Amino acid sequence: MALPTYADPLERGWHYAYLLICALVFVFLIAPILVVIPLSFNAEPYFTFTSKMLTLDPQGYSLRWYDELATKGMSGAAAAGAAWWADLWHNSVWVKAARNSIVIGFWATILSTVLGTLAALGLTRPEMPCRRLIMAVLISPMIVPIIIVATGMFFFFSNPCGILGTTCGPAEAPWRLTSTYLGVILAHAVLGIPFVIITVTATLSGFDQSLSRAAASLGGNPRTTFFRVTMPLILPGVVSGALFAFVTSFDEVVAVLLIAGPEQQTIPRQMWNGIREAISPAILAMATILVLVSIGLLATIELLRRRSERLRGVSPG
Repeated sequence: MALPTYADPLERGWHYAYLLICALVFVFLIAPILVVIPLSFNAEPYFTFTSKMLTLDPQGYSLRWYDELATKGMSGAAAAGAAWWADLWHNSVWVKAARNSIVIGFWATILSTVLGTLAALGLTRPEMPCRRLIMAVLISPMIVPIIIVATGMFFFFSNPCGILGTTCGPAEAPWRLTSTYLGVILAHAVLGIPFVIITVTATLSGFDQSLSRAAASLGGNPRTTFFRVTMPLILPGVVSGALFAFVTSFDEVVAVLLIAGPEQQTIPRQMWNGIREAISPAILAMATILVLVSIGLLATIELLRRRSERLRGVSPG
């Protein structure tokens, strides 16, 4: 924002000092990313800039770590063709982790978006009793430390019969949700629901309820009114909440460490294992890809925010 023409020298000095402080904070936050991205192209297996990289020697840069993301774990029996792609799809460690992250994130996003949107619709109704208490309970997974939430879900998922005061025997073993895709999806959905509730509730705060009453007066039933009137107007908020839920699921590692089994290996857990077992710059390559994905998602969320404000008649800031 430009300074007004009547600003005195002190106000101008504080304005430029404020801009300098914001720039320094931004550089402090973005500096690690600026270091990770070029290091992912290091030709050597080091986490430091080599002399060739500093002198911009082309031999100091390589795509070997991005190639390792695709080939690590492959049998290498097939040189090319359909057999190579099958080997990549079934045996590559990072590809399987990415597949698990996408599948788990997709279903967790669907579940959290549906439940979070329904909860937000109910919490915005003025006749809803104990709204503050219910809101506090629903968004508690976002406030309570993740290790506490994940530990609680681990004990509940490993012994769901315990809620009845009993212990699961061999006959009830299939009901255990640990080391299953369903258990990881439910855990990620619990963590994603608060983000959906917050974004949809914020969108509904500017929703004109007279539109719903007008639709009802014209003969529309509640379901028709929701899908033909309410949903199109709050859709940007719903999609934004869904994106936040997907990012939360895609980035979650603590709940996966406690609940998931070997078959539910996700990208964050694979990166965790790589850091603990054998540090490789391939982790930097994957981090670079995740940064680019995050930038794309944030840009999408910002475009949806501006569209939502235009639909509500608010000038985007």
